[in-house]
Amino acid sequence: MEYNHRLKQLVQSHHEDLQVGNYEFFKVGQFIKLSVITQFFPPDYAATGQLIDELVRHLEQQGVDVEVFTGQPGYAFATPCAPTVEQSGGVRIKRSRTSQLCRDRIRGKAINGILFTLRAALYLVNAARHRNVVLLTTAPPFLPILGYLAHVLFGLSYVCILYDLYPDIAIALDVIPKHHWLAKFWKALNKQILRKAKGIVVLSPAMKLQVAASCPEVADKTSVIHSWADAKSIVPIAKEDNWFAHQYNLVNKFTVMYSGNMGRCHDTHTILNAAKYLQKEAIQFVCIGGGTKREELIEQVNQLGLQNFLFLPYQERYVLPYSLTACDLSLVSVDAGMESLVAPSKLYPALATGRPVAVICPNHSYLRQLIADANCGDTFENADSYELAEFISRLSRDQRLAERMGNSARQYLQSYFTPEVISRQYFDVLRRAIS
Repeated sequence: MEYNHRLKQLVQSHHEDLQVGNYEFFKVGQFIKLSVITQFFPPDYAATGQLIDELVRHLEQQGVDVEVFTGQPGYAFATPCAPTVEQSGGVRIKRSRTSQLCRDRIRGKAINGILFTLRAALYLVNAARHRNVVLLTTAPPFLPILGYLAHVLFGLSYVCILYDLYPDIAIALDVIPKHHWLAKFWKALNKQILRKAKGIVVLSPAMKLQVAASCPEVADKTSVIHSWADAKSIVPIAKEDNWFAHQYNLVNKFTVMYSGNMGRCHDTHTILNAAKYLQKEAIQFVCIGGGTKREELIEQVNQLGLQNFLFLPYQERYVLPYSLTACDLSLVSVDAGMESLVAPSKLYPALATGRPVAVICPNHSYLRQLIADANCGDTFENADSYELAEFISRLSRDQRLAERMGNSARQYLQSYFTPEVISRQYFDVLRRAIS
């Protein structure tokens, strides 16, 4: 009786009492049987999958019993398939067949996402008997519906991670008209999903405001938990000692790098025009990754005859510590109108590299305050290419300023955005979900 009473006190205790390595903290974790459902997971290189992989491993270290349901690799390099069932450390992984219908187009991605959601529904019927909480991502965006149905049918608790806000983002990109019946139905369904969720995680304060505006009653259970980067894996490497920088002839050039998805929500136009201003200076722009705007940007660069761009594909995970640090300045961008709908996860690995960061975003974006607090670079409004070019030029001439900003970037990440720090915040959300 005394033990049960003590356990109840632990489950209801405040988050600041939970510390990694604390025996009581570990005991509470043992009573969390977590099922994570996400379409993307390593060996996929999709950022959402890589982040979930790091998160579940840190939760497992805190005593959480973790099982992951995911798909076969759809965005991997040389691994077209992975084990259907795998035990990786303390984490169990189950993979379903993945559809690859026109994955570069919106309609194909939507169909693939729906098919994965249906397979995940079959998994969840069985998981409901063995798990006490489910963590659902918005990759694909239909997954939170499963949580709602599992709650209604089986009483299962669920927590949603909202990487992107749907259907808002589809409306903003003109994929669905604002007053279309599908948009209205989706929004109405979202309200039910959010109301029944035991916890909601968003990636920025702006996203929380957007969620609260559409469903005010869920504001108190909506947590802002940023993305992160592993500062032990990504460490500052001098370009002179970096084989990646040598391989692509970047050692003696001031290098500006954009690494990650160049999608519909990202501003590549401002970067292009800044490069036009700087085409006569010894400054190299490097774009690593893919996305719908990549080919468009390459075409524009070729049309303008710019010689200061280098385009490379996504890099394997073991290469990232070298590719990310083969620069002197990292770029992050969010297109106008998207600041409350998405949060760029590429920012956090950029901070870990110990390099300055330049962020292109709307004037009222939360990113402006973050960069100002970190004192690690500067922010620029969309289309303000001239000021961005001036900043790049100034950094290229002032190595001490660049080093000072880079050191501040890494220190800020180590203080607030490491897997150890962030996983504790997720643990607190899960703890509340089962209490």
